[in-house]
Amino acid sequence: MSQSYLAIVNPAAGGGRGRRNLSAALDRLRAEGVAIDVEETQGAGDATRIARAAYAQGRREFIAVGGDGTSYEVVNGLFPEASAGGRPTLGFLPLGTGNSFLRDFSDRGLEHAIESLLAGRRQSCDVLRLRHREGVIHYINLLSVGFPADVAALRARRFSGHGELGYVISIFLGLARLDRRPFPVRVNQETEFDRRRCLFLTFNNSKFTGGTMMIAPKAKVDSGLVEFVRWGAIGRLGLMRNLPKLYDGTHIEHPLAERKAVKRVEFDLDAPVDVMVDGEVLRLHCEELDVLPGALNVVA
Repeated sequence: MSQSYLAIVNPAAGGGRGRRNLSAALDRLRAEGVAIDVEETQGAGDATRIARAAYAQGRREFIAVGGDGTSYEVVNGLFPEASAGGRPTLGFLPLGTGNSFLRDFSDRGLEHAIESLLAGRRQSCDVLRLRHREGVIHYINLLSVGFPADVAALRARRFSGHGELGYVISIFLGLARLDRRPFPVRVNQETEFDRRRCLFLTFNNSKFTGGTMMIAPKAKVDSGLVEFVRWGAIGRLGLMRNLPKLYDGTHIEHPLAERKAVKRVEFDLDAPVDVMVDGEVLRLHCEELDVLPGALNVVA
C-alpha cells in the first residue's frame, strides 16, 4: 500500500483513555503497509499549527487522532491554504469523548476507521466556512447557536472535568434557564433577516452531534449545501417531552421546527455569541457562512 499519513495525536483526548488503544491501532495499520508519522499535541491550537506547517511542506494526507475537537483543529490548519493548493485527505482514529462526524458513515467507531484506512476508502467532503468579525474558521460537522451552544458552554466552563455527568448537569441547567432569543439570519440572499426568537439554529455538514444526537437527519457531507435546522421558541415542558426526538431526528417534524438546504447564510448579530462548532465552544461575532464544495477527502 502506498499511503503515507501524518497522524496528529491529541494525547488528552477521551480524558487520556485513548492512548491505551493508539499503539495497537498504529501497529495494525503499519503491519498492513500504511506508513504513518506521528506528532503529538501539547495544548490547544497545536493540531492546527502542526497541520498548517505540514501542509506548507507538501504533506497532503493526515489522520486526526482524538475527538471532534482534534479534527476541527486539523481542518483549520489545512484551510484556507488548501482552498488554493492540492486537496488534502483526512482520516480518523476516533479516540476522543465525542466522535460525531464519523457516525454518518458507521456506528462502529475505531474499528470502522481502521478498516477505512486499510481499504483506502475516500469520499469527497464539503468544508463549511464561517467568516466572523475577527477572522474565519472552517468545519466539517456542525455549528450551533442557542440551546446546544449554551449547554456546551456550561459544560466547558464549569463541568469539563465531570465526563458524561457534566454533560447531563449542563443539559438540566440549560433547561432551567432556557434562554430563547433571536439570532437574526438571512439565507440564500432572501430580502429580510429572520428575527424570530428560537431555541436554536444549527448549520450542518453532517448529521450527528454529541456523539449520538441526530440534529440534522437530512445532512449529506458532499451535498455542496449547508443543512440549516431551526427550532422555534418551544416551552420548557415541550422541550423536555421532545428531547428524545433529537436522538432519532424526528424533531424536525415538530410544528416549531424548520429545515432548509442552503448555499449561504448571513448574520445580523449585535454582539458576539457562544457558538458550538465541531465540539468546541467559541465566542464569535458571526457574519457569513458558506460552503467549499468537495474541498476535502475523508477516509470513512
